[in-house]
Amino acid sequence: MLKPSQTAYVPFVSVENMMRLVHHIGLEPMLKDLADEIEADFIRWPLFDKTPRVASHSDVGVIELMPTSDGETYGFKYVNGHPSNMKKGLQTVTAFGLLADVATGYPLMLTEMTILTALRTAATSAMAAKWLAPEGSKVMAMIGNGAQAEFQALAFKAICGIEEVRLYDIDPAATEKCARNLQGLGLTVVPCKTSQDAILGAQIITTCTADKQYATILTDNMVGSGVHINAVGGDCPGKTELHKDILLRSGIFVEYPPQTRIEGEIQQLDADYPVTELWQVITGQAEGRKDARQITLFDSVGFAVEDFSALRYVHSQLKQAGLFQDLDMIADPDDPRDLFGMVQRAKTA
Repeated sequence: MLKPSQTAYVPFVSVENMMRLVHHIGLEPMLKDLADEIEADFIRWPLFDKTPRVASHSDVGVIELMPTSDGETYGFKYVNGHPSNMKKGLQTVTAFGLLADVATGYPLMLTEMTILTALRTAATSAMAAKWLAPEGSKVMAMIGNGAQAEFQALAFKAICGIEEVRLYDIDPAATEKCARNLQGLGLTVVPCKTSQDAILGAQIITTCTADKQYATILTDNMVGSGVHINAVGGDCPGKTELHKDILLRSGIFVEYPPQTRIEGEIQQLDADYPVTELWQVITGQAEGRKDARQITLFDSVGFAVEDFSALRYVHSQLKQAGLFQDLDMIADPDDPRDLFGMVQRAKTA
């Protein structure tokens, strides 16, 4: 049997190679690069196909597909969210993604995206804060110290200049883990015993918890004026982190309103409650932070364009880094009309 031609092979980035790529580039440089790629794609936001992610909900979690295209390249991500997985020793979130050529429909790359999602989520958070946070912010509260926390802290250090991170989690072991991992990475790390302690002196408050429920991680009386809230954890119907009254006092910024109104903090508000799309702030079509006393809220649920940006960035690095495997993934008969013949000839090979 003839060997497949090169068109049969699709570059695959395994977990091992993704980790190698992170260290090849450097964690903070990669976070900066991803933020730049995401911002560049937000600038050309109108070019993209946009749809709320396709979600399959169950009593224990959600499985989602997140597709988009800029007309030349197509990308999608498969991702789940199962908060009870941690009790089984499993990840709450796992993901993989694919990039394809619109002109032929052929895949260009298949990759793990559990690590890449953590990187792109942190990069998006810090990119948004660059536009919305109080000028000169140096202290961030990190409430929820699970798998995403260290990435968030380092992205805000690399992109926004954060110098101190104050940690709190209802599980002290998670805070201990996060503090240990961040030691020696250029941040002052302050473990806290309550969420109230964590937000003391913080100009930026990041919430990133996993429980699939209407939760009140921040109550209205906890949040004073002149802060930026990066709300990451509320990302599906029935899952929020902030008291409704905080939203009513804030300037609210979102990725894609039709998705955020279903999944984000603003699911608590009327369907026509005014919000601002982040891409409009970046392109100068809408105002960001109005003054030093305003509360700004980035109601982050994660959108497919951010994954597309991350996929294209990784694909751009493959040739130089060489950190991939070729998968024999696309059937490649000598005659495109004779797929059956190719299968039959394999019987005698």
